[in-house]
Order: sequence, then structure tokens, then C-alpha cells
Amino acid sequence: MIVYYKLWDYLRRHGMNKVRLLYCISSPTLAKLSKNQIVNTDTIDKICKYLDVDPGDIMEYVSD
Repeated sequence: MIVYYKLWDYLRRHGMNKVRLLYCISSPTLAKLSKNQIVNTDTIDKICKYLDVDPGDIMEYVSD
């Protein structure tokens, strides 16, 4: 399973909150990320471009 705790940690460390991501993704997509649900790679690409990070900086694979 892919988890996004690194994304939330990154935002917190840089003085941002989840709402800031609405500049690059939709509200339903943000809700999916918050629940560790599946999002497409285009979404990950948009977040990485917006935050200027690599995918490994915002997500991690954790075995079930």
C-alpha cells in the first residue's frame, strides 16, 4: 500500500497545510490522498512539480 505521511510531514515542516495543495489538485483528490487511497501518477506529478520534490519525498510503499 502507498501511504502519504511523508507529504503531510513535508507540508508541516514548510509551514503549509493540506489546503495549499488545492492550487495544484482538486478537493476530491486531496481527500483520496488523506485516506491513502489510489491516485494516478499525473496527480503525483502535479504535486511534485508544485512542491519541487521527488515522488519518494512525499510517498512510501508499506507492505500490508
